[in-house]
Amino acid sequence: MKYAFEEALTGGEIRELRSKLEMNREEFAAFCGVSKKTVEHWENSGKSITGPITALAALLREHPEYGSYYEIPERKLPLRLFYMFRNRLCTIIDVDEQKRLVEIRNYTRDNIFRAFGANTEPTFEEYEEFLESRCFPRERDRMKIMLRELDLPFYDPFLIIRKTEGRMAEDEFWIRMEGRGV
Repeated sequence: MKYAFEEALTGGEIRELRSKLEMNREEFAAFCGVSKKTVEHWENSGKSITGPITALAALLREHPEYGSYYEIPERKLPLRLFYMFRNRLCTIIDVDEQKRLVEIRNYTRDNIFRAFGANTEPTFEEYEEFLESRCFPRERDRMKIMLRELDLPFYDPFLIIRKTEGRMAEDEFWIRMEGRGV
């Protein structure tokens, strides 16, 4: 099967695309999954550039918003959770537990893979429900034994997720945490 992508790019076309995306070489390299030296080589070698970058460049020329869509913003709140499916980032959840604030950013349009489904502005209570949904039930038989195995004194969804990454036997979602209290 053939696709309507150029077979090769020039260094000038790479520079032009990078400028359109408002990225420096280091940022463009990170976005493309290559080294900064590779981007420098593409732009300065005078040789034709082939490979997967040609398809990526064609997509980015038509949809430059993808450059910022996948950008991970600076953390503004004390706690950040990365809601993952396998190794794919689905939702970033920033939390200030003392102020009871929750901000999210989804990296998929598919509600099934989003931490809060179609809800883009969850409340703190919905965040707490989400955490509990990623733990074994409070009413589970042998809960005290499970807590002891996790070296936890009581049932606390945050602490359980910190130990288990919110992994469940029946799915491939999990949570990575960073920030204060982790």
